[in-house]
Amino acid sequence: MTTIKEYNSYGEELERALLLKTSPIAVKMLETEADIPEGAIRPKRDRGYHIAQCQAFAMTRRQRVTIAMLKEDHWCWAPLLAYGLVEDPHDAFVDAHTSFPRFEYGKYIGMVTGPLNSANFEPDMVLVYSNTAQLREMIGVPKFQDKTLVKSEFDPIDSCVYSVVPVITTGEYRITLPDPGEYSRAFAGEDEIIFSVPKEKLGGLVEGVKRSAEMKQSADDWAHVLLRPDFPRPDFYKDLFRKWGLDVEE
Repeated sequence: MTTIKEYNSYGEELERALLLKTSPIAVKMLETEADIPEGAIRPKRDRGYHIAQCQAFAMTRRQRVTIAMLKEDHWCWAPLLAYGLVEDPHDAFVDAHTSFPRFEYGKYIGMVTGPLNSANFEPDMVLVYSNTAQLREMIGVPKFQDKTLVKSEFDPIDSCVYSVVPVITTGEYRITLPDPGEYSRAFAGEDEIIFSVPKEKLGGLVEGVKRSAEMKQSADDWAHVLLRPDFPRPDFYKDLFRKWGLDVEE
């Protein structure tokens, strides 16, 4: 069984190996108030205001604070419905805009998020906000470890829903585009994308990105532009080109 200290070390390793600008987010769904970890901020109770779930994600990954979002803390309707915190109102607008996945109503009372490298709770999953070079590094891990590709469906909105609910439900990786609310209210960068990691796959992911970094193939190395004709190539490139009767550098 993975300990909280080990989860914290996973956070440190991901930040170091991928050169992440913000902290990976530990995410845990709460069944009772007793599940809320010590020291977690409850926005309405502790600070007298409401925030959107994407803003809680931003505060956690940028300010490195732990935030518990219960029903009364939310200021956006989609996560309330998708996380099962409120009943379906059978409203015409909602019915027309809620094809997104949902947890069963009443299963959870909320969510807590914390920076993975210091969270004092066991996460259900982890969110990594990365650029595309860092994402490529991460999705390379299941390709080479398990011979599987990461599969995702893309919606331009409701990123707080799609990055969480299907991942906890299926236990599979997922890629999600930050939605307009994340840009306008939560400071998501236009170069950022979200990679969701189930807790069962986190250890393997960390091991893979560490190995890649050690092989000098980290996200930073891949990001350098190289416009050089007839560039040096690995031997297997040369072998293939010889078989095809094409030019091979000597």
